[in-house]
Amino acid sequence: MLSSLLRSLPQLGRSWKPLNFSNPNFVHIPESHKIEEETLPDYIASRYYPTRIGEVIKEQYQVVGKLGFGSTSTAWLARDMNGRRYVMLKIFVQASSMGQQVDHELKMYRRMEQSPKGHPGREAVRTLLDTFYIDGPEDKHRCLVHPPLWESVLTFLRRNPVERLPSAVMAFVLQRLFLALDYLHTECQIIHTDIKADNIMLGMNDDSVFSDFEEKELQRPVPRKEVDIDGRTIYMSRDLRIPNDLGAPVLCDFGSAVLGDQYHSEFIQPNIYRAPEVILGVPWTYSVDIWNVGCMIWDIYEGGSLFTGQDPEFQKYRSRAHLADIINLLGPPPPSLIAQGELKEKFFSGDFRTENLLKGQVPLEERETTLEGEEEREAFLRLMRKMLQWEPGKRSSAKELGGDEWILKHL
Repeated sequence: MLSSLLRSLPQLGRSWKPLNFSNPNFVHIPESHKIEEETLPDYIASRYYPTRIGEVIKEQYQVVGKLGFGSTSTAWLARDMNGRRYVMLKIFVQASSMGQQVDHELKMYRRMEQSPKGHPGREAVRTLLDTFYIDGPEDKHRCLVHPPLWESVLTFLRRNPVERLPSAVMAFVLQRLFLALDYLHTECQIIHTDIKADNIMLGMNDDSVFSDFEEKELQRPVPRKEVDIDGRTIYMSRDLRIPNDLGAPVLCDFGSAVLGDQYHSEFIQPNIYRAPEVILGVPWTYSVDIWNVGCMIWDIYEGGSLFTGQDPEFQKYRSRAHLADIINLLGPPPPSLIAQGELKEKFFSGDFRTENLLKGQVPLEERETTLEGEEEREAFLRLMRKMLQWEPGKRSSAKELGGDEWILKHL
């Protein structure tokens, strides 16, 4: 306990000095070869901040190397020279192309910051250490500073040839996830709305991972591409090695989160994890996160999706096909739920409007084929049924789910 407390405090003493990252022995990637963020379908170079390895931002954060990229940001490992610790910088594309999105995520972190400190779930959500704007060539760029995490549960899952999490790991991930959701729902009044395996990151209690990363960049710099047009450098990402001491899972990415004490009926969630009330246009609340977790568990523990929403007529995801999938699993929705839906006429007028998508009910018991032992199987299915209920009010709360028998048995 004391060692982890000391690790979380900035080390005492003088500030770190900047390191020299000018080793010229790196592989030059030809300019015609697209790499990293350039491969994204809507990539526009000028939107991205031209981060350089070795640069010092705000006279405090020295960039050590690239951790990853996305359509709205790039992620970098950096040395917090004042705090004498390593941090992760999430540098967004230029502010004018982000609209309210970044400020929205920031608002959620501020809400958490102002919430009571004593809840154990606070440690199970990503924390924000600092935030500021960086002036780019054409516009400013919002930067969020976080403690660095290792890799997502999705990436971790893919290390296993069968792409399924073992029961003990699954139980640990779920216990932390329900702690995080109980904290968000009850203390912060936040609904996450975007729970998936790549938004749950694994922590680490091993700073040598960062010093090794730094040493590799100093000795063997990553391949990169220098672009003549605007003088920017695009770097390849470098993976962090497996830590000697893996930390607990942490729920991340609050870009789609909303405040729960307001009226909501908008479309949210990853397609196949979307709750039925969202599809039907029924006002929704915290329990959408619980449905979402139920669908995700099946994906990463059973090794396949509960619902696909694939409409054979259109060869793509459609809400009507998704509703049919849910009916095929749970039976027809209660009339009281349909009655509340703004879109009820679209899907129901008397009966379900696209009967050809209904294949007859195949309950969870018949879909579960991987667990051995009747007792184990029944306990797991009971946990699933607590989340996968048509009626939002019948789903268990995050707090209740955190104490589920299946989870406690495997911890």
